[in-house]
Amino acid sequence: MDLQQISPDLLPHAPERKDRNSLIHAFVMFAAIVMFVTIGGQVGAQVIWTWMGHGEGTNQMMVTALLLNIALILLTWRRTSALSDEIHVYRQAEVRAQHLAMTDPLTNLFNRRAIKEKTGELSARAARRGKSVAFLMIDLDGFKKVNDIFGHDSGDLVLREAADRMREVVPPSSIIARLGGDEFGICLMFEPEYPESVDQIAEDLVEALARPIAISDSSQTVTASIGISRPEHDCESIDMLMRRADIALYAAKKNGRNGYNWFENGMELELRSRNSLEGDIRVAIPNDEFVPYFEQQIDLNTGQLVGFEMLARWVSPVRGLISPDDFIPVAEDTGLIGDLSMSIVRKAMLEAKNWDPMLTMSINISPVQLKDPWLAQKIVKILLETGFPASRLEVEITESSLFKNLTLAQSIVGSLKNQGIRIALDDFGTGYSSLAHLRALPFDRIKIDRSFISSMMDNAESEAIVNVIAGLAASLKVPITAEGIEDELVVAKLKELGCSNGQGWLFGQPLSIDQARALLSQKNMLLHRRKRAPAQSTQQTNLPQRKAS
Repeated sequence: MDLQQISPDLLPHAPERKDRNSLIHAFVMFAAIVMFVTIGGQVGAQVIWTWMGHGEGTNQMMVTALLLNIALILLTWRRTSALSDEIHVYRQAEVRAQHLAMTDPLTNLFNRRAIKEKTGELSARAARRGKSVAFLMIDLDGFKKVNDIFGHDSGDLVLREAADRMREVVPPSSIIARLGGDEFGICLMFEPEYPESVDQIAEDLVEALARPIAISDSSQTVTASIGISRPEHDCESIDMLMRRADIALYAAKKNGRNGYNWFENGMELELRSRNSLEGDIRVAIPNDEFVPYFEQQIDLNTGQLVGFEMLARWVSPVRGLISPDDFIPVAEDTGLIGDLSMSIVRKAMLEAKNWDPMLTMSINISPVQLKDPWLAQKIVKILLETGFPASRLEVEITESSLFKNLTLAQSIVGSLKNQGIRIALDDFGTGYSSLAHLRALPFDRIKIDRSFISSMMDNAESEAIVNVIAGLAASLKVPITAEGIEDELVVAKLKELGCSNGQGWLFGQPLSIDQARALLSQKNMLLHRRKRAPAQSTQQTNLPQRKAS
């Protein structure tokens, strides 16, 4: 009999029915034995008396009854034996079903269904001993990459290896469970006066899980982020204990991964705020609450306006004007950044096509967007729909995002440049670019990060970095834009280094669409004003006091 084919819902009732049947058969067997003794005694006596010559022979009816009684005993014994075997099989099936219901088949750890019950039992045992428990929520960083590149079999290998390493690190009395995917949970007992022991276990887990794993003749590293919670006076249930560990896990990931964090009360408030912000973002995108702002880009040698960098702003009817530093990270984490960014770019292009044709517009691409193989096509589609010239568009790619997938970045950059779009390397100096990468990706401009520009006049290291970048750009014949200019002395220094363009609050704060339109109107750099200019010039030539311009 295949134990796995037996429904766990039916198993608890089947042995009970078999037990009742066994009792009935036992009673029948007892009755049959009593009858056998009674009838057998009478028939035996008749046989003995007949053999001694004192009887008239055996009673055939009594003999028949004895034979039937023997047959009943044999039949009952056989059925009782069969029932006993069936009960044993069902008992085994019940144990197996309970094991399957509470165990992850891949790692042979407890599963999510079992961890709550086992954590409750361990917590009660710890309380009786005057100890406490800690719950560790563990997530494997980089597991998806291994799964995507090497396949699910290799992913399963990583999960089994991770489970084995956890067993080696944690105390034997601990409860370990795979909660789903690449997420694990551990409940362990410790002395409440020495939470440092939990810190040590967490550090050992981080170190053990970060050891390379051999996959397909290569060595792959998967790290771990860990969130830890303990039952305080306001922790009302095991569910809350696990939820707090999950919140601490989110903080560990936010702090750079490959580490651990204990739960703190402020984390829960922060997470609720973040979830609220995420919900508002989902509503704001279709409601067109995200709008472009424009930061002026100036030719440092002539002081002339040469273009704008488009910046994202959120004009919320509830929250007011929100900085991108507040909503961009949430949009990136939740996968909303693509739709959000493209909606703002569309609005910016519709506005910028009415500017002076000499003005350019640069847009920023998130590292998350750079993972999208269709990014170039999406940008070109918006160019076609809005009528904005590709030659006036500059796409900025951050230095750090290049190394996550250089091959895909090369493909995207190549597709954009084929359409006449220029590419700028943004935040240069903050990542790990090499000359090889600069040659591999044909950048049209290098932008020096504002952190170096703002401190170059009073920090020798920043000044040295700016000098090196300027020299590198000159040797590659790539123009430079300096970000974060706030001082005329910085402008003078940048001009000496050969920096062509700059932007920053020295030239004005980012402008809304209406503010940018007003500025360009004053400079006579809007196309609709240019169309009216000839009529105005004709009127001026009719006035003898004025010279025609």
